[in-house]
Amino acid sequence: MNFIETSIAGLVIIEPKVWKDDRGYFFESFNKKSFAEAGIAAEFLQDNQSFSQRGTLRGLHGQANPFAQGKLVRVIQGKVIDVAVDIRKNSPTFGQHYSIELSAENFRMFWIPPGFLHG
Repeated sequence: MNFIETSIAGLVIIEPKVWKDDRGYFFESFNKKSFAEAGIAAEFLQDNQSFSQRGTLRGLHGQANPFAQGKLVRVIQGKVIDVAVDIRKNSPTFGQHYSIELSAENFRMFWIPPGFLHG
C-alpha cells in the first residue's frame, strides 16, 4: 500500500497494490500493521456502505466528541468527489478543505480522522 499525505495533516490518500488478471482483481483494503506504520492507529469498530444515484449531492457530516469517528472511504462502483473540512479548532488548517476523486477504477481510499466534516 502507498500512503500519501495531503496538504492537510491527518488526511491520507491510500493506494492499495492491486493484482489484476483476466478473472478480475484482488487487493488488500486494510492491514493493521501497514496502517499503523503510516500513522493510522485507528481501531475499526464499524463498517458501513452507502449507494447514491448519479447526480446526488450529500451534505457534510461529522460527530462531536465523545462520538467522533475516523472514516476510511472508498468507492466500489462509479466515482465520487469526496470532501473533508478541517474543524479542529487548534489546527493551522482549521476551516480548510481537501477534495479527491475516488472511483472503482482508481481504487484509491481516503482516510479522514476525527475532527473533520466529510461528504
